[in-house]
Amino acid sequence: MKYLITLILVFTSITDPVTKIAKSNALKKDAKAFYDEKNYEQAITSYARLLDSMLVEDEDARLNMANAAYLLAYGDKELLGVLNEASENPDELDESKVEMASEGLKYASIASNNYDELSANAQNKVIASSAFNQKGIIAYKRSETAKAEEKKSLTDQALNDFKNSLRKNPENESARYNYELLKKLIREQEQQEQNNEENKDQEEKKDQEKKDQEQEKKDQEEKNDQEKKDQEKNEQEKKDQEQEKKDQQQNDEEQDPNEEKPQEKDPLEKLKEKLEEMNMSPEKAQMILEAMKNNEIQYVQQNKRKATKKKDSSKPDW
Repeated sequence: MKYLITLILVFTSITDPVTKIAKSNALKKDAKAFYDEKNYEQAITSYARLLDSMLVEDEDARLNMANAAYLLAYGDKELLGVLNEASENPDELDESKVEMASEGLKYASIASNNYDELSANAQNKVIASSAFNQKGIIAYKRSETAKAEEKKSLTDQALNDFKNSLRKNPENESARYNYELLKKLIREQEQQEQNNEENKDQEEKKDQEKKDQEQEKKDQEEKNDQEKKDQEKNEQEKKDQEQEKKDQQQNDEEQDPNEEKPQEKDPLEKLKEKLEEMNMSPEKAQMILEAMKNNEIQYVQQNKRKATKKKDSSKPDW
């Protein structure tokens, strides 16, 4: 009976609205105190009991728990370094870093889940705007260490979150500043990429021009070499021809005198040809030749007689 009364009292204390409100207010007060003292781990524990165990719907408390988790996951530079190292080389982490990375991932998950909940369902537009702003900050932080193929997607996500934050609350100056700053950074990044692309094109153009010049120079050198070779070949051929001519002349000069010379025509045959040119028959030519021969004989005989007769000095020359 005594035990039953105790159970009834306990159940009554839990289900009694007044008791529940008193406990939730106490937990909320304790959590806020821990948060203000920057004891974020205790703050998260208290807010989790309030929101998850007691099922209290409190958007302010949820936002504070998300902010506390964010500060633990993203506010510690050493932890960020370990998380980056874990994403790049997880097998090289020692035990202490593995534990630190696990804690960081746990708090990052708590922050993201609660910001998602508030940005989607919060009735208070100021709180929804704050949640969107924080989501944008997380997306941008992730983009700073992301791989090239993921960087643009995360940057666009951050810009969209800042824009949604301003839609929920146009007076959110933090979101406006983040939105304008990120737009400026994106424009500068795009301009830098464009400049890099133009510089790359210029470098490629210069490299191609250099290659073309080198190839042109090489072609010209090959052409000059070929022309030189052709000229040398022609000169050598000319020298060879001249030498061959000299050798031929020398051979002609050194030819054996006993070597048969081309046979000359028979004198009678030549005479016959001459007579044909003069339209004179052989008989007539024979008569003329005999007459000339007789005349020559007479002349010779007369000369002989004159030469044998001595001159008489007592007589006149006549």
